[in-house]
Amino acid sequence: MTVKVIRGSTREWRPYRFPPRCSGALQEQWQGGDPAELQRAVADGYQQGSEKGYHEGLEQGREAGHAEGLRSGRQEGLRQGREEGRAEGRQVFETAAQPLDRLCQEFRRFAEQFEAQRREQLLELVQKVSRQVIRCELTLHPTQLLSLADEALAAMPERPESVQLLLNPEECARIRELAPERAAAWRLVPDERLALGECRLLTAEEETDIGCQQRLDSCMQVLDEHLLGEA
Repeated sequence: MTVKVIRGSTREWRPYRFPPRCSGALQEQWQGGDPAELQRAVADGYQQGSEKGYHEGLEQGREAGHAEGLRSGRQEGLRQGREEGRAEGRQVFETAAQPLDRLCQEFRRFAEQFEAQRREQLLELVQKVSRQVIRCELTLHPTQLLSLADEALAAMPERPESVQLLLNPEECARIRELAPERAAAWRLVPDERLALGECRLLTAEEETDIGCQQRLDSCMQVLDEHLLGEA
C-alpha cells in the first residue's frame, strides 16, 4: 500500500485509510465474542501495523537520504577541495617562481650583453688582422692599387678621357720605383691626405673611392650582419 504524504505550510499530512472489515474466517475463529469487539481489534491491529510501517519507512527514508546527502556532500567537498587546492598551489608556485623569473631575465640580459661583446671583439680582431694583411700585401706589392683602378675603370660605362689616380706619397713613389712601365700609363698624383692603402680615382665628372678601407668596411658590415643573424 502506498501512502501519499501531503506537505502543508507548517506540518505534514497523510491520508487516513479505513481498516479492512472482518472476513468470515475471522468471525468463525472468534468464539462467541462480540463482533464489534472483533472489528475494533482488527482496526487496532491495522492501525498499529500502519503506524509501525509508516515510522519504519520514514526512518529508512531518513537513513537513505542521510547516506545520499553524505555521498553528495563528500563529492562536492572533494571537488571544491581540489579546485581550492589547485588555486592555492598555483598561487604558491607563482609566488615561488617570481625570483626565478627575475633570475631568468637577468641571465638573458647577461647572455645578450656577452654575445654582443663577443661579436664586437671578434669583429675588432678580424679588422685588425685584415689591416695587417693589407698593409703587408701593399708593402710587398703596391702595384695592386693600380689593379684596383683598372677594375674601377672597367666597370664604368665609358672610359673617361682624363683620369687621375690620387695615392699616398710613399706608395706613389714605390709604384714608380717598382713598376715604372705601369706607372707611366697612369697620371699618378701624390696626396698627403690619403693614408697607406687608400686611393681615389678622379675624372672630370666624379671622384671614386677605390681604397682598401672602404672595401674592408663593406666586408666588416656583411660579417657583422651575418653574426647578428646567427645570434
